[in-house]
Amino acid sequence: MPHGPAEVGVGPWEGPWPSGDHWDPALLAEGDRRNVVDRYRYWRLEAIVADLDARRHDFHVAIENWQHDFNIGTIVRTANAFLAREVHIVGRRRWNRRGAMVTDRYQHVRHHPDVASLAAAMAEEGVPVYGIDNLPGSVPLETLALPRRVCLLFGQEGPGLSDAAREACTGTFSIAQFGSTRSINASAAAAIAMHTWVVQHVLPTAPDDSVWRG
Repeated sequence: MPHGPAEVGVGPWEGPWPSGDHWDPALLAEGDRRNVVDRYRYWRLEAIVADLDARRHDFHVAIENWQHDFNIGTIVRTANAFLAREVHIVGRRRWNRRGAMVTDRYQHVRHHPDVASLAAAMAEEGVPVYGIDNLPGSVPLETLALPRRVCLLFGQEGPGLSDAAREACTGTFSIAQFGSTRSINASAAAAIAMHTWVVQHVLPTAPDDSVWRG
């Protein structure tokens, strides 16, 4: 069956080394096997983060973490892919980083001990909080015009948004489903919501060279 290359990335730089502070001498000498797009090959980590910071989008992502939710790492990875401004972990400070695939090095991740502190931080920045909640009263995501500046809040896998989270939300939205299950995986819901924001606010005017497609 067809498959990708056996080795990720590129080997040592061939020819004279390029000049510039963003280049990493160790990577130029030894090769760059990181899972980064071609634009950032051989770049220093700090230089990549600085370049991302100059282009980050206006949405935040938050997830409650009361039971060491395994979805958090995947959500961080997806937030990096869609260039979220920040990811907010609400509840326990420790979270499983395996699913992040080291993308947390490039993504700003902030911790809040409870929903009240998240809500206060977002209010200080003038950012409304929208939660995902498939209970009656939620607005269908497919018909919702998401604010450009917004924090998308997701609950714990299983119980969903806590009562405190629901009270802190400016509004809640639901994702259309057609099967037998009552809900979808939290990381899948987060990916759908982030992509919806990108479709509404970025893709209509994004130049082709600003979009990575593998």
